Amino acid sequence: MNITFKLFATLTDYLPAEVRRSNQMAMDVALGTTIMQVIEPFGLPPKLVHLVLVNGKYIAPENRGTYALVDGDVLAIWPPVAGG
Repeated sequence: MNITFKLFATLTDYLPAEVRRSNQMAMDVALGTTIMQVIEPFGLPPKLVHLVLVNGKYIAPENRGTYALVDGDVLAIWPPVAGG
């Protein structure tokens, strides 16, 4: 099945160089793949995986290891935001 994986702000550095400019990539994943199974191979530091959305819906940290993605999902991740 196909999903779209998006990383924002400083997390784009963890994407392959050829897709960093667009901050997203299409991925073919197995049926039943969880959010954490998508994230792990990219080596994102857990403390930087702050806001996780699937199709615009927030997924709490305790559900990311069990939330199974489905065909066509858009997984978007933001780091913590600091500023004043």
